[in-house]
Amino acid sequence: MTSEDERNGGQRALGHGAPGRSRDALRAAQMYYLQDLTMEAIARELRTSRSTVSRLLSMARSTGLVQIQVNNPSDRTPALAHQIRRRFGVEAHVVPVADSVNDSEVLDRVAIQAARTIGPLVESNATIGVAWGSTLSAVSHHLTRKQTHDSTIVQLNGAGNTQTTGITYASEILRSFGQAYGARVEQFPVPAFFDHATTKTAMWEERSVRRILDLQNRMTMAIFGVGSIGADIPSHVYRGGYLDREDLDSLQRDEVAGDVATMFFRADGSHHGITLNQRSTGPDLEDLRQVRRRICVVSGESKIDGLRGALAAGLVTDLILDEGCARRLVGI
Repeated sequence: MTSEDERNGGQRALGHGAPGRSRDALRAAQMYYLQDLTMEAIARELRTSRSTVSRLLSMARSTGLVQIQVNNPSDRTPALAHQIRRRFGVEAHVVPVADSVNDSEVLDRVAIQAARTIGPLVESNATIGVAWGSTLSAVSHHLTRKQTHDSTIVQLNGAGNTQTTGITYASEILRSFGQAYGARVEQFPVPAFFDHATTKTAMWEERSVRRILDLQNRMTMAIFGVGSIGADIPSHVYRGGYLDREDLDSLQRDEVAGDVATMFFRADGSHHGITLNQRSTGPDLEDLRQVRRRICVVSGESKIDGLRGALAAGLVTDLILDEGCARRLVGI
């Protein structure tokens, strides 16, 4: 059979359209991973080309039909995850990363693991709060598709500042989550911080704003990173023009260790009396603690103080972090 005939034969044998391609990807994956057939044998059985089989297997991996797990008996990460689970009472996923890997690569690897961990946890009829930031932006690039029904992605905090509306930045993250899970997306078109606490109080009475706040109150899952002023890869809120010198001085006076969705807390997890929280549009931390599943993604040892504060505040149920940060967390 010539290459042209092979392509035509493959097109006749394989299903057309998205549902057909998914079925073909599943069949190819079952034969390759469960029956140990070679790609040549699969191509013959499916009456297509080896290159098509390769694309089907890639599709099976990228869409979550196949998830690959490597069990390394010398791997230290399961022991680290167990220690974190026992000490902090959270479900931990530790990403093995060598000390020589640079911060950008660490972030990318953590983001890939986070995307693969989050996918199976997303269900139909869910309301999922998503924060914006450097970490969640990285995660959004690696999400695998999973079709859900009647699910909503809602923005956790406003994104505007004096230089930009923040809509483009936040909407790209939210859109990626919405497309991955077939969910409706609800943006929160308010600034990250109001200039005056009284403005926030008034806006929170507006019906258009209340609608988003009511959605947040019905969240079944929240996904966020931890912000930190001194991180090697600075959190977007600290480098994106959201805070002026007076704001940063205020955070220092209030002994802030970090933030989740632009709501700040101290190293001991307390947050009462932090001035900037009165103007922030992020969710009240008391309310966030009521969400059934709260997934925190952290990359980089320099975020350790913020992470410890978030854990002390009881904001996390599921934690995805790199090995170096995990070692610092448990004191190894």
